[in-house]
Amino acid sequence: MTQPSRIVDARGLSCPGPITELVKAYRNSRVGDVIEVLATDEGFKQDVQAWIRKTGNELLELKEDGGEIRALIRITKR
Repeated sequence: MTQPSRIVDARGLSCPGPITELVKAYRNSRVGDVIEVLATDEGFKQDVQAWIRKTGNELLELKEDGGEIRALIRITKR
């Protein structure tokens, strides 16, 4: 399993909170970093996939368990 460089806890935030928190973490990251985002907002799944397509970074994992969404993102582009 890939160890995250940074963990963003966006649980309890509604849209656009989780993606906003991801963008903040992205701005403070380097190529090769892995960001883990924890969220409970259902819309985050689509938001993170759209963000990946837009930025060209790599979505390593996107899963939901018991209402909690976990995304692992490797920064490949700055």
